[in-house]
Amino acid sequence: MKVARVFIGLGGNLGDTISILEQAIEQIAKIARCELVQTSSFYQSPAWGGVVQADFINAVIEINTSLEPNALLDALLAIEKNFARNRLNEVRWGPRSLDCDILLFGDLLLDSGRLTVPHPRMMQRAFVLIPLAEIDSQLVIANFGTVSELLNAVSDQSIQKLPKE
Repeated sequence: MKVARVFIGLGGNLGDTISILEQAIEQIAKIARCELVQTSSFYQSPAWGGVVQADFINAVIEINTSLEPNALLDALLAIEKNFARNRLNEVRWGPRSLDCDILLFGDLLLDSGRLTVPHPRMMQRAFVLIPLAEIDSQLVIANFGTVSELLNAVSDQSIQKLPKE
């Protein structure tokens, strides 16, 4: 497979979230056939989906990979498990230690039931679009437009950039 430019959304709200996100990024950078290109700042935002819980910390990373999409997904799910995430026993949109979502995988359009790219809800989420825009505001999301154009639709959502430590 050729090398693809991939964007991954990271988030969590259980435990030492910033440390977990930093460690997860280090682990993603060590996946075979993956190269970490850029990491956005960390952002704090209210939880999504109506479950009462702590705010989330989110970031987006860019990697280059020659892995197939499902192989990358498997690696990301294994990293989530390293941080005690159990997708089978959690409430949808509930608290979690780590969430790793493939947002974009090159120009691939995929809906396999197991993986959908572009991520189906990223266009409605400031906590995805703002860190993504920090990396590449002119990035085109197939069938939706540029990241900067999509940001206008989520400008009413509360999100706060965290200071670098």
